[in-house]
Amino acid sequence: MTKITVSTAGGVYDVIIGAGLLEHAGDTYRCLDGSSEGGTAAVITDDIVDGLYAPRLEASLKAAGYNTVKFVIPHGEASKNPEELFRIVNFLAENHLTGSDTVFALGGGVVGDITGFAASIYLRGIHFVQIPTTLLSAVDSSVGGKTAVDLPSGKNLAGAYYQPNLVICDYSVLDTLSDEIFADGMAEVIKYGAIYDKSLYPLLPDARTKNIEKVIAKCVSIKSEIVGQDEKDKGIRQLLNFGHTFGHAIEKCSGYKISHGKAVAAGMTIMTEAAIKMNLCSDDCLDDLLKMIHAFGLPDKTDFSVEELYEALLSDKKRKGGTITLVVPSEPGRCILKKVSVQEAKEFLAAGLSI
Repeated sequence: MTKITVSTAGGVYDVIIGAGLLEHAGDTYRCLDGSSEGGTAAVITDDIVDGLYAPRLEASLKAAGYNTVKFVIPHGEASKNPEELFRIVNFLAENHLTGSDTVFALGGGVVGDITGFAASIYLRGIHFVQIPTTLLSAVDSSVGGKTAVDLPSGKNLAGAYYQPNLVICDYSVLDTLSDEIFADGMAEVIKYGAIYDKSLYPLLPDARTKNIEKVIAKCVSIKSEIVGQDEKDKGIRQLLNFGHTFGHAIEKCSGYKISHGKAVAAGMTIMTEAAIKMNLCSDDCLDDLLKMIHAFGLPDKTDFSVEELYEALLSDKKRKGGTITLVVPSEPGRCILKKVSVQEAKEFLAAGLSI
């Protein structure tokens, strides 16, 4: 088992990584909670995870003295919307949760994002625990406090920075993931190697069979270090957006039928291709990236046009007026932040998509 402490201005909390943690989640949180009275634990999950893991979490919470209630959303990005958000908030109110009670997000990135946002606005903030069930949420979205829902104009346009009280990462639950969903999470893992530490790459071929705890812990450690310096995305945290600016545009153009991981993989490749053509980095950056992307069957391109992606990019939450900050490779394992006009961003897109 590995424990990593995340320290931000918005809160200090532990990320506990290990196998078989779900059955002990109630006792683990009870030790942190320190309450002598059993409060209410609201479990928010989706209709797939519900059948797989919710009964085990509920049993653990009840054994630790908590009264449990549960709300289930349909799985998939389409559920990350304001209407579903307020269904969750109303559910918390109808079940009379107070400021001393806790919301548990059991699921992947969609569940974690929408539950965290609900926790941040209900009673102006309620205790919140993340229990990720996908690799993507384990290494990325469950840590760092970004919560959000999508709007018709774009992804994650309404949200809040709201740190969890605890993250319990039981990687044994990843055994039920399909290879495709596991690969989706690997896109975010590859990102960490590209922006911060290429020594992550040798661990990846055996990530699922032997190195899963090391891989998750390394990614969480990197994110913890970055978020600790810049909780609210004003500087270095923007490095974590590598591949996401173009990736979010791909997601939007597809009507969110292309998964987040696949879109980010293509977005990272497009940006790296552009950086090479603009003499901002060497071919080595692309070689390393493509080796990892192809190893997990992720895409390195998109069929959407420059114009389609540019139109979607204009709604990106990272745009500030007429400018946007791009994350651009500078050498293998390193990226830089480059503030450009939206027209220059279009030029990056065109360079990255040209053959």
